[in-house]
Amino acid sequence: MKKQLMNMLEDRKEEIIQIRRYLHEHPEVSFKEEKTAQYIVDFYKDKDVDIETNVGNGYGIIVTIKGGKPGKTIGLRADFDALPIVEETGLPFKSKNEGVMHACAHDGHTAYLLVLADCLIQLKDEIPGEIKVIHQHAEEVPPGGAKSILESGTLDRLDHIFGIHLLPTDPAGTVGYHSGFSMAGRSYLKLGIQGIGGHGSSPHLANDAIVAGAHFVTAIQTVISRRLNPFHMGVITIGSFDGKGTFNVIKDRVELEGDIRYMNLETKEAIEDEVRRIVKGVEVEFGVKCELTYTSDYPPLYNDPEITEIVKASLEGANDPDIQKVVEYPMMSPSEDFAYYLEKIPGCFFYIGATPKGVEKPYFNHHPKFDIDEDALIVAAKAVGYVVCDYYGLE
Repeated sequence: MKKQLMNMLEDRKEEIIQIRRYLHEHPEVSFKEEKTAQYIVDFYKDKDVDIETNVGNGYGIIVTIKGGKPGKTIGLRADFDALPIVEETGLPFKSKNEGVMHACAHDGHTAYLLVLADCLIQLKDEIPGEIKVIHQHAEEVPPGGAKSILESGTLDRLDHIFGIHLLPTDPAGTVGYHSGFSMAGRSYLKLGIQGIGGHGSSPHLANDAIVAGAHFVTAIQTVISRRLNPFHMGVITIGSFDGKGTFNVIKDRVELEGDIRYMNLETKEAIEDEVRRIVKGVEVEFGVKCELTYTSDYPPLYNDPEITEIVKASLEGANDPDIQKVVEYPMMSPSEDFAYYLEKIPGCFFYIGATPKGVEKPYFNHHPKFDIDEDALIVAAKAVGYVVCDYYGLE
């Protein structure tokens, strides 16, 4: 079956590319992917599968492939939302939806999985178990789609789950993996600081919210440098400081927004505790009132070591010219809502190199000029196909 599956995928390589290009031309942002979801549903029409739509808090789709023999149930997931970005690639199939772009390769994720799933449907009598194909909406915007799909109960019987991400960190043909904590968790903070406005000539009659806010921006960096274990990764970014006013008027209110990243739950809790402590200190020190919103978004992504070893062994033993190199990746600071699945279901999320040919310094995901080498799509399809076959012991 393994050889037959790979031959089928190779025969449909151009179809995978064309699907990716169609999706790239017609992107839709998170929670508004109505037409993309319909495209996916239409692909499975008249195929021997069960289809569940509108799963979770949006347009999630679960396609169930029932094997011809009893066995374990696994999940294969691809996300299909795009980003609110104005595309600058100049590609002949660039986005037709102004201000929306597939800048994170979700078009490629969906394209490879559609064709792989179709091939598995045709071979399903050989599969000793059941495969849940998870076409997930809204990965990019918290609370995301993964958590709500889990809460729907449709994946309660899953034994293990797998997913991939296309990254321009290596050329096509490279597959990366990492065991244990692999991608960062993320939290969001918003801080409103209320002081007392006044004339610039009379600061003693006012209470400057900008000064308090500036102190907070500086003080919060000490959480990373002085409160965390030096061996634990943590990042705090204040990306917005809204304090615009008039040059000679003391501002009465400012609002700040920030992004927090961490690689384990201990660090997550330590950072939140310290942020709340500093906010209380700002109130006391500057005599202002603070309104803090602190929200935990995606958790750190944890790849099950045993399952990751299965993935590694499968790919290293593939002996396939399209899979040229299998390498261990370092931990990475971006976040991914696939982490929600891995909190409940043992599995592995791994990486497919996709640096465009001839490009020395590729644009990373979420950049207006982001692009992939489309040869990476067949690598993704084959890599996941090998993992499925080896998981079920299919030769």
